[in-house]
Amino acid sequence: MALQIENLGQLDRKMTLEFTRADLAKARDERLAKLGKTMKMAGFRPGKVPKNIVEKQYGMQVDFEIQFDKASELFFELSKKEGIKLAGQPRLEPKSELDADKIVFDAFFEVLPEVKIGDLSKAEVSKYSTSIGEAEIDRALGVLRKQQVHYHPRGTASAHGDGGANTAAQSGDQVVIDFVGKIDGVEFAGGKAENFEYVLGEGRMLPEFEAATLGLKAGESKTFPLTFPADYHGKDVAGKTADFTITVKSVNWPHMPVVDEAFALSLGVTEGGVEKMRSEVKENLDREVNRRITALLKNEVMDKLNSLCELDVPKSLVASEQERLVESARADLMQRGIPNAKDAPIPVEMFAEQALKRVRLGLILSDLVKQQNLTATADQIKTEIEEQAATYEDPKEVVRWFYSNPSRLKEIENLVLENNVIQYFTSLAKVSEKPVSFEELSKLN
Repeated sequence: MALQIENLGQLDRKMTLEFTRADLAKARDERLAKLGKTMKMAGFRPGKVPKNIVEKQYGMQVDFEIQFDKASELFFELSKKEGIKLAGQPRLEPKSELDADKIVFDAFFEVLPEVKIGDLSKAEVSKYSTSIGEAEIDRALGVLRKQQVHYHPRGTASAHGDGGANTAAQSGDQVVIDFVGKIDGVEFAGGKAENFEYVLGEGRMLPEFEAATLGLKAGESKTFPLTFPADYHGKDVAGKTADFTITVKSVNWPHMPVVDEAFALSLGVTEGGVEKMRSEVKENLDREVNRRITALLKNEVMDKLNSLCELDVPKSLVASEQERLVESARADLMQRGIPNAKDAPIPVEMFAEQALKRVRLGLILSDLVKQQNLTATADQIKTEIEEQAATYEDPKEVVRWFYSNPSRLKEIENLVLENNVIQYFTSLAKVSEKPVSFEELSKLN
């Protein structure tokens, strides 16, 4: 028969498939014989049920199955022969009666689109740069020191001082309080606690609450009004004004470790002391800077590619991506322990825009990689793995961990491939350097 392929739209196609019942005779007999070996029926030993009874029981089911199998096999055989680039699985619809001698199916499918890569030389992107100096290292060490903070009661001596003569609560102090809140003279749920501990200045409590605590000493009390924000998470009190009474049980000043040999040792620096510790902090900051700069550049390059290229997007791929995003969202809910997350109703429509963008970009990248031979090489993959492994205590074990799992290797391969695309794109586009501070870089999305 002559191959019939009908164009139904930009990417939609229909292929008509024909074959005869005689083409299926051997497969039909084999399928029925296999079913007969396991069929159980009263009065017969297993596997000894007469062929005509097996035929009566399973004949129509087998005809249905083998006809669809044959149509699917024929579809992929012809698609490969004709060089058709399929975007997904076909939808098979029988056109003839089940008992007809000539079997006819229509296969509805989508083809991959032609991707028109725009003029990349007209694109403009920004590449940020940041220098890590002593000030940035000091700030990072300050964060590490805060992670090891411990507290002493104000006015009492310790090996590192007494926190000053002033025993009143100051910003940065840890306070332990009892409090009770009332609205119109009535206590409300969640408005009372004993031995409640928090650190002034961390923003854990509402500003009015912290302001009232500042300046109080252990044993002192204070009553003050507090108006909850209209968008407060507690709906019962949102927008309402409560009268709170707080009683300070203790005020403790923060002691952070000094930057010395002992502090370096506590961070795992066994040799080289403070100098080695600062060097390692700088290396970590440099890695973080490079990671953020690369991520920002990648996002901008991908957005530019998306806007510069023209293509039609297969609906089937978008639908599949939506389903994948739904399953990913459900898995995330389950991991966070959300009740009934497994059966949570998550509409696919909420992922329509994200799925479309991801599929579109995936097709663009695939086409660009083939056109410009940007495939990740084994040496590039090895280098990337070794760079990531270098940040761990046992790099060799991490390298083995990557190479022992094909899915992990695939993730690294995709990362390298994206880097190749970025390098190619920036070699053609107009790239403007933008120096920023480490703090500014940390705030960029």
